[in-house]
Amino acid sequence: MPEIPFKRSPHPTLGVEWEVALIDPATYDLAHKAAEVIEIVEREHPEIHLEREFLQNTVELVTGVCESAPQAVAELEQGLSAVREAAASLGLRVWSSGSHPFSDFRENPVSVKGTYNEIIERTQYWGSQMLIWGIHVHVGISHEDKVWPIINAIMTKYPHLLALTASSPGWDGVDTGYASNRTMLYQQLPTAGMPYQFGSWQQWEEYMHDQGISGVINHTGSMHFDVRPAAKWGTIEVRISDATSNLRELSAVVALTHCLVVHYDRMYERGEELPTLQPWHVAENKWRAARYGMEALVITSRATDEAWVRDELAGLVEELMPLAEELGCAEELALVSEILERGAGYARQRALYQETGSWVPAVKAACDEMDGLLPG
Repeated sequence: MPEIPFKRSPHPTLGVEWEVALIDPATYDLAHKAAEVIEIVEREHPEIHLEREFLQNTVELVTGVCESAPQAVAELEQGLSAVREAAASLGLRVWSSGSHPFSDFRENPVSVKGTYNEIIERTQYWGSQMLIWGIHVHVGISHEDKVWPIINAIMTKYPHLLALTASSPGWDGVDTGYASNRTMLYQQLPTAGMPYQFGSWQQWEEYMHDQGISGVINHTGSMHFDVRPAAKWGTIEVRISDATSNLRELSAVVALTHCLVVHYDRMYERGEELPTLQPWHVAENKWRAARYGMEALVITSRATDEAWVRDELAGLVEELMPLAEELGCAEELALVSEILERGAGYARQRALYQETGSWVPAVKAACDEMDGLLPG
C-alpha cells in the first residue's frame, strides 16, 4: 500500500484561491479571453500568481503561503487590480459569483489542456455544465493524524460557510429557487461532493489506493471533495464556498474558515473531542444551505437539535473573535455581521431579477461590487 506523504506545516499558514471570470459589458455574458488576460498580467506583473482554469472565461487568483487573512486578502487585491487592468485593456470587466445566471454552457469552451478534455469526455452532460466558480481556502496542519478529525468537524459548519457565500440562484436564465445552484451542480461529478468521514490518515491512503486501482481518479489526479487534504502542501483545503462577487465578502469567509480550522486544531491539541454529525445530517445541512441560504434551519447536534443558520453565524463571530484577534483577522471576521445585514449574494441577485425580469442587472451589479466593494 503506497503511503501518501503529508508535508506537515509547523503552524497554521493560509493560502487562498479565488476564481473570477471575464464579462463582455455589451451583453454581460461571459467572455473567453482568460488566456489573453493572463498573458498581459504575466508580462506586466510577473510577481502575481494566476492560473488558467477549466473554462476559457476564468482566471484563478492564487496567494502564496500567508500568515494571516489580511496578508492573503492584500495579495488577492493586488492580483485583482492587475486582472481588472488587463481586462479593461481588452474592453472587458471582471466578475464573480457561484454561477452565471444566464450564460449558455454550450457556448463556453474549456481551456486547452488534455485532462480537461478527458474530464468532459468522461462526465459528458454534467461535466460540460460547470459554469461555476468557488473559493478554496488552505490552512496549514502540523500532522496528518489531525487532518480527518478536523475535516469531520469542519463539515458540521458546512451550512454556515455556504450560506454566507451562496451566490448562484440563477441558471440558464431561470431562477432555480436555490441560494447555491453551484453546490447542486458540482456534486454531480464523480470525484466531487462531501468527503466520507474517514477516521484516520491510513483510511484515506487506503481509499485513494482503491480509487487509483479502479480508475476513478485517472482523469483528474485527485478527489474534488468539498473539504479535502492537500498533502503536498500540508494543508486542509476548504472548498465549500461559492465565489463571492467582491473582495470584502471574500475576506470575511477567509477569516471565518481560518478561525474554524485553527479552533478545531487547538481542540485536538488539548485532547478534546471534536464535533461530528451523522453523515445524513451533514447531507441534509448541505442541501438546506444550498436551497435556503441565510434562511436555512440547520441541524446542530447529533441529537438533531436545530437552529437558524443566521443566528449560528452571529454566535460563531462572537465565539471566535478572541482567536481572530490572535490570528490578526478580527476586522475581517467582523465583516460576517455586515453580510448578515446586507444579505448574501444570492438574495441581492434575486431581488434585482424579480424587480427587472432580467438577470443582466444582477451581473452588472456584481461587476460593480467587484470594482467597489473592497476591504478597509
